[in-house]
Amino acid sequence: MYKLDLPIDLKEVAAIERRRNREQQRQSRIFNAKVRTMGVDVAALDKQVEERKTMEKTEKLREEAFDADREQYDKIALMLEQRERQLSRDLDQAVQNYRAQNQRAETRREFDLYDPDALKKDRPARVSDDDPRCGPASLQKFAGEDLNEEKRRELLTDMTQKWLAGQIEERKRSEAQQKYADNLYDLKRVELDERAQHLSRMEEECRKAVDMATTSFNQALAMEASERRRLQKQQEEDNNFAEIYNHLTGDILTENPAAAVSTFGPHSVVPDRWKGMSPEQLKAILDTQKRQCQEKQRLKEEEKQQNIEWDRQRALAARAAINLEQEEHEISKEMRKRLDGYNQQLSREQRAHLEYLDGVVYTNNPTAHYHSQFNTTSR
Repeated sequence: MYKLDLPIDLKEVAAIERRRNREQQRQSRIFNAKVRTMGVDVAALDKQVEERKTMEKTEKLREEAFDADREQYDKIALMLEQRERQLSRDLDQAVQNYRAQNQRAETRREFDLYDPDALKKDRPARVSDDDPRCGPASLQKFAGEDLNEEKRRELLTDMTQKWLAGQIEERKRSEAQQKYADNLYDLKRVELDERAQHLSRMEEECRKAVDMATTSFNQALAMEASERRRLQKQQEEDNNFAEIYNHLTGDILTENPAAAVSTFGPHSVVPDRWKGMSPEQLKAILDTQKRQCQEKQRLKEEEKQQNIEWDRQRALAARAAINLEQEEHEISKEMRKRLDGYNQQLSREQRAHLEYLDGVVYTNNPTAHYHSQFNTTSR
């Protein structure tokens, strides 16, 4: 509309070329894997920030200058547009005046064709295509004329509405099917989560049972060790008391002839005072040996009972572990079987859904031109 010979803005052209060059350089850096590096260069980032601020400041000044130029250009364009509009109005007014003065309708040779009362003078238009008044020379019927335009438009409108209603119904049906499939998937996922939690609780209970059995066994061992230490201590105290009593009631302090026993030990005696061993000494030795044998036999029996108890506890723990392992194996096997069946069902559903998508929905596959428009800029 505006035929203005405005000069080319060299600054704007230079700015556009500069931005284009920066974009090409950035693409060469971004798309080149050998040049692109990882990490953060603080100095470079600071420099880029300073450059960015300087560029923004320069851009702001340039935009302000451009705004001033644009305002001036807009004023000039507005003035030229107003002048052209006024010239157009004047020209139209002159043409209308000339037509009103020199080209009146009634002075024309073909006034009968432009007579406003021609329709009143002419015969009425045809009512239908088979009207006998519509002959070849009546100029009431022409080749290519669309006589049923209104009916055709109404029919097209009805067909369009039916198509839209069918598409809306199909879309609702597809959304309902997708929603049903999503709900089914969510329910199955919740069921699998509950099964996993149940198995986890069972495993935790089995672990707690094993820990309780181990703790009870360790407590029994600790109590047995404590009782053994108590008995040893009691035996040592009894031996000490017996030794003190023997010293107090022995032959040395009571001036018994048995005092001939040497101080080096019971196996040696003082030759000048020893008269031989008395029957009491022999009996005491025999009693001591007998008591020592009984004590040794008792300790062997206790050790044997302790070993039997340990073997029983180990067997119980092993049997419990085997039962837990078998139960866990059966549960895992059953879960894998159900999961395989569910995966097969999901595979069939997904295959049917993919066939539906490939055959009905995604019939227009993207071409190479569609993929070539990506990764063409660095932003």
